[in-house]
Amino acid sequence: MTRMNLQLNGPDKAINFAQGFPDFETDSRIVESAARAMRDGFNQYATTWGAPQLRNAIARKQSIAWGREVDPEREVTVSCGATEAMIAAMLAAVDPGDEVVIFEPFYENYGPDCIISGAVPRYVTLRAPAWAFDPDELRRAFTSRTRAIVVNTPHNPTGKVFSRQELELIADLCIEHDAIAITDEIYEHLVYRGEHISIATLPGMADRTITISGASKTFSVTGWRVGWLIAPAALTAGIRKVHDFLTVGAAHPLQIAVAAALELPGDFYVELLGDYRERRDAIVSGLQECGFDAAAPDGAYYVMAGIGAFGFDDDTAMARHLIEKVAVATVPGSSFFHDPREGRGHLRFSFPKRTETIERGVQALRSLRS
Repeated sequence: MTRMNLQLNGPDKAINFAQGFPDFETDSRIVESAARAMRDGFNQYATTWGAPQLRNAIARKQSIAWGREVDPEREVTVSCGATEAMIAAMLAAVDPGDEVVIFEPFYENYGPDCIISGAVPRYVTLRAPAWAFDPDELRRAFTSRTRAIVVNTPHNPTGKVFSRQELELIADLCIEHDAIAITDEIYEHLVYRGEHISIATLPGMADRTITISGASKTFSVTGWRVGWLIAPAALTAGIRKVHDFLTVGAAHPLQIAVAAALELPGDFYVELLGDYRERRDAIVSGLQECGFDAAAPDGAYYVMAGIGAFGFDDDTAMARHLIEKVAVATVPGSSFFHDPREGRGHLRFSFPKRTETIERGVQALRSLRS
């Protein structure tokens, strides 16, 4: 992804569909909350595992969503983004030699995080076009050495939203093999079809789930790097120790601002989803018109588009072609698989962009047809 961004030809010409960050303004209420926090003196270290204002806000929000009490003192840890949360969870909960089940394609850090923690990744493939997994393949991936499974729903890069039936199978296997679920739910408020279900709410899973989320995607503040983990107290104790040595803590004034953002009224989330649905529909219809094999994702803000109509059998070559010929950046699908050959037929397009940016990118892509 970084390589693709570095090859852009300049901000006035290039369209960046590669990296998942917005090109529109953050809600002014959230920005003002950060400025106010700085003026009010929240400029020194917060409690290592999170400012109490933010942990309390997270616990209140999640208690309502889950229908059970979440303890901000014993179950919530604030991290430097969901990315740090994942490696903290891995290092705290997984021992060298353990196995971790990972669905692929996967967000680029999951495999390396597993390896850094000394564990062995066991991959289960989500297959296009529905990005479904084979239940028997998943069952075979669980062994006596399985310690954890990573579940990302809504899913980056495919936009898949795991169904209740799929999550129940995962839960059953976790219980059968005494494994934990590490679930990345950073896109929890971006679900266009189906419903978002936290695996922690399923029977038997509250005591064996580490739930990760954060502010970046919901509040359009990807540069703030404020994420969090919710886990049973026994796991939280280890997570907090690892987190302390990884980063000490997230930026204090930004934590205070995110706490305020979590108190925004429900219409914020309604508007957020409506705006993203429009962006999704615009890019999907545009990609289809240009010859890509693109289906509307059920969640998140990415499209995994097939490139078979363009005569390329190498996604990286196709991505370079788009940069060089039409100044549009994407991410090669192979970067989301442990075996790059599995992703050669796809590019990932990211659409947290202004409508005019999407239209300009689609217009550039139309020239490929000629």
